[in-house]
Amino acid sequence: MELNHVNLAVTDVPATVALLETYFGLRRTRLVTPEMAFMRDDRGALVSLFRQDDVAYPGLFHVGFTRPSVEEVNEVHARLVADGFTPEAPKEDHGRWTFYFDTPGGFVIEVQHFMRELR
Repeated sequence: MELNHVNLAVTDVPATVALLETYFGLRRTRLVTPEMAFMRDDRGALVSLFRQDDVAYPGLFHVGFTRPSVEEVNEVHARLVADGFTPEAPKEDHGRWTFYFDTPGGFVIEVQHFMRELR
């Protein structure tokens, strides 16, 4: 079974689209408006974004992206910082090299590299 889609409520659709394109390689479909957008990842999974004024995800909720190396996690972090985002510093956590940051859409993204296999 494959993941088909994830639907996210966001406070700023255009800024979230730009973030997901620029740093995480998602591609927009034909339908992108200030109210909603649909994007696909490299495997074809769909991320749908719908504007909502008050976004309140539970404390542990986040969207995770995996990079193939520690260096690539650090590269994403450096690009975000250079562009004005304020992600926490990357660190080792339970066998992962990882960091989290708040998006302009009102949810959290984690970027990680698994340094050892999860069991």
